[in-house]
Amino acid sequence: MSRECYQHGLLSCGDGHQVYYELSGNPNGVPVLFIHGGPGAGLSAGYTRFFDLKVYHVIGFDQRGCGRSLPYLSLTHNTTENILADITRLREHLGIRQWMLFGGSWGTTLALLAAIKEPSTVSGLILRGIFLAREEDFQWFLAPDGGAAQIYPDAYQRFIDGIANPTSFAAVLANYSNVFLSADDTQRQQAALRWYQWEEAIARVHTSALRVQPDSPNPAMLSLAVLEWHYIVNRCFIAENEILANAHRLAGIPGRIIHGRCDTVCKPQGAHVLHQLWPNSDLHLIDGAGHSSAEPAIAKALRDATQQFIL
Repeated sequence: MSRECYQHGLLSCGDGHQVYYELSGNPNGVPVLFIHGGPGAGLSAGYTRFFDLKVYHVIGFDQRGCGRSLPYLSLTHNTTENILADITRLREHLGIRQWMLFGGSWGTTLALLAAIKEPSTVSGLILRGIFLAREEDFQWFLAPDGGAAQIYPDAYQRFIDGIANPTSFAAVLANYSNVFLSADDTQRQQAALRWYQWEEAIARVHTSALRVQPDSPNPAMLSLAVLEWHYIVNRCFIAENEILANAHRLAGIPGRIIHGRCDTVCKPQGAHVLHQLWPNSDLHLIDGAGHSSAEPAIAKALRDATQQFIL
């Protein structure tokens, strides 16, 4: 729970899931939904730091299967369509007619799909690290001949440690599928740790000397790894190129796209092509910055964006 949270609860979804949500800031302020990444990352500590809480009414929620939502790690009724329905359900539960969507990474995928689905409910979009969930984006992130593996070959070698024949994206994904579906909890935990360490290794250009890679798994790492695998193996439950094919529905919605030029989790090309198809968007490619919102230049750009949206 954020330190600024003044209300929280569990929203029943009617299919066995309960989604955790919390409210911070000014109840009469500009409503903004914070959509976390992953899938499976859950709300991060301090996520409200990007907003002036005297001005914004910040709504955060843990997506299905992670964080404080119940049941933990459930893959049943856990699809993109389910999460989009949760977003609508939460907005209606709170009595909000229109809100801003603020998302990072996988959160941008959901924010864009939500805006495409119900454009009249969205007052604006602030997006960091665009992920379009195309086949090329999955390949870039996980394939041995993808972009990230070529830039971080040592970290990728640790990621595929123990895989007998890791010569293709399909082979790597199949190995993780076998392990995550296995009844061997120790193997699942160790595979989740390797997955988490891979993403952590490639998420930042500027790393703190005090930051140490974890050597043992915890529940947050497990939910991140298993839910990311679940969504990637199912191609995020959307059609190939679905977001770009429907980008015309974003017309009239103002947006700020913030993407690190050195982002090796999500390709900068995705941010550029989205901007070209979305005339109401501003694109800010941040030189020398990677994927994470913890990168100083990315964090500053996000804070600037929230300030400029209310001017």
